[in-house]
Amino acid sequence: AAAKRKRDGPAARPKKRAKRAPSAPEPDAKAVPDGAGTGEYSIPPPVSQGKWKNKERVLIFSSRGINFRTRHLMQDLRTLMPHSKADTKMDRKDQLFVINEVCEMKNCNKCIFFEAKKKQDLYMWLSNTPQGPSAKFLVQNVHTLAELKMTGNCLRGSRPLLSFDPTFDKEPHYALLKELFIQIFSTPQYHPKSQPFVDHVFTFTVTDERIWFRNYQIIEEDASLVEIGPRFVLNLIKIFQGSFGGPTLYENPHYQSPNMHRRLIRLSVAAKFREKQQVKEVQKIKKKGSKVLIEEDPTEVVFETPAEEKPVEIQLVKPESKPIVKDKKKPRKIQRKKQKKLFRTEA
Repeated sequence: AAAKRKRDGPAARPKKRAKRAPSAPEPDAKAVPDGAGTGEYSIPPPVSQGKWKNKERVLIFSSRGINFRTRHLMQDLRTLMPHSKADTKMDRKDQLFVINEVCEMKNCNKCIFFEAKKKQDLYMWLSNTPQGPSAKFLVQNVHTLAELKMTGNCLRGSRPLLSFDPTFDKEPHYALLKELFIQIFSTPQYHPKSQPFVDHVFTFTVTDERIWFRNYQIIEEDASLVEIGPRFVLNLIKIFQGSFGGPTLYENPHYQSPNMHRRLIRLSVAAKFREKQQVKEVQKIKKKGSKVLIEEDPTEVVFETPAEEKPVEIQLVKPESKPIVKDKKKPRKIQRKKQKKLFRTEA
């Protein structure tokens, strides 16, 4: 049998029948009577029926020198954004243009980069790589998920709603930032790692020339909001035409650098100290200054009325001594003591 197989060539194996999953009946198919389909069963369709078309991927990483709060904030953003990717910390010596190459290697077209300076100042870059534009922010008032311990909660990987302040539609630089936020923070539909539910909302509010970020849970019963976290404030510095550089499109006139802020605080403290020293010197000069003698006014004596002088009496005779009054009860006490002694001796 083995020799015959070799001579005749490989024997053709019977093809296996492909198993078909029972599907809904076609519209042209004839109606089946109720008693005929008792043994059939139907599989429910998948929750999300569609293709993943919006291939947005966001790279979230930082430079070296960040503190623990920044690291936790970065991790919170990664958990909230299922379309994000992580990378190792970038060295401080490298230029920011290198990030475009890193995004290309990671197959990402958006980037959130945290840049730390002086181990106390935190800057955030939002960029559309590699063409641009990009925006640089100073991050203030950072509170992470673990730190807040809010009562709100949401499903991991669920898609968020984005809520923007009406100010974003009034000015052109805010409109550009709004489009950048939408492309970065919104989870693409039908993303493999996302869940097809909407149970939380990201809010971007403009107050005091700053952008305030908050994350709220949408409660099903009455559609009220409960804060989840994290929360932070973005102070816009500049908007660039390119990715991590290029011509400046907008510069915030209300921005004050952290170094200038700290310098003004030091100057105010020094001014208070200088003022105290000057007050002390003036007081010393007043004390050391010679006293001005005022001449006597002759009219001051007019209204003075001298008091009457009493005559001085001198005693020439020794005053009489007071008689000493003896205690009448003492002899009686002595007699009683003597009687007690005699009574003791007789007994």
